[in-house]
Amino acid sequence: MSDITPLRGEGRTVGRITGLWGELMAEFLGCVVLIAFGDGVVAMTVAALPGSGRTAGPTTFFTGVGDWTLITWGWAMAVAMAVWVAGGVSGAHINPAVTLAMAVRRKFAWGKVLPYMGVQVVGCFVGAALVLLVYHNAIDATLTAEHATKSSGTALATYSIFATFPAGYFHGALIWPLIDQIVGTMFLLMFVVALIDSRNSAVGSNLAPLAIGFAVAAIGMSYGANAGYAINPARDLGPRLLAWIAGWGKVAMPGTLHITGLSFSDYFWVPIVGPLIGGVLGVVIYDLFIGDVLHARLKMVEDVSGPIPESKLPETETSA
Repeated sequence: MSDITPLRGEGRTVGRITGLWGELMAEFLGCVVLIAFGDGVVAMTVAALPGSGRTAGPTTFFTGVGDWTLITWGWAMAVAMAVWVAGGVSGAHINPAVTLAMAVRRKFAWGKVLPYMGVQVVGCFVGAALVLLVYHNAIDATLTAEHATKSSGTALATYSIFATFPAGYFHGALIWPLIDQIVGTMFLLMFVVALIDSRNSAVGSNLAPLAIGFAVAAIGMSYGANAGYAINPARDLGPRLLAWIAGWGKVAMPGTLHITGLSFSDYFWVPIVGPLIGGVLGVVIYDLFIGDVLHARLKMVEDVSGPIPESKLPETETSA
């Protein structure tokens, strides 16, 4: 047992945080970390680095694959750190798509689904607010250099710090970004359940967060440009609401922009619905192609009946 003295002392309050309330606290903090570093790396790329004099000019960004690589690896590390922070308490879903998929196929309690989702959105909103607090000077400098105003639709670069939008080559059609979000999140959940499946070649518990971060990097590198690879309803909705409140207007909510080369309307629902569908698909496909095979092999080898746990917590060692 840890000899660290609880900040709350040893009274009844400590007992209350051992259940759902404690899990929600962990999900909240995990989502704050996720967005503080995920949106933070985008802020570095599109605002802080150009405005700091460390690039060729005050508006020099996205000049090649280097900036996108920085963003994908930054998000990978953001996910890894968030999972390391919250994993021991809540399982670090930090994503409503993960929560829903775990309820559908991994016996996660349905009564916890909406509380988890709600606190995930709130945590992502707070994380985005922290990024805005830290980088508002850089954002203002970028707006000035671009002669742009937040609400005019000309400030898409700084808006992209917080939430996603579809590529111009979709010409306003939402079905293709929706498919992109379904496919991206399908792969995310497929990777997550594979990485935690002790029946498969699961990574050690201390390396699972890093491996999940690698999975996010892979998705960003392979599928990111279509729609910004939100693959997480809370990751998009929380910061999107913050951007709307902070002045980016209808570009954020309801997600509408019509300029030369880029047009979309009422986009906000796409990175919510797409990941929720894709997450469930990912875990179902994994079970259909891999999970059932592992289950059948273990039953044959061990000659047991009934379900076999996908993974379990290590037994706690006790001393006499």
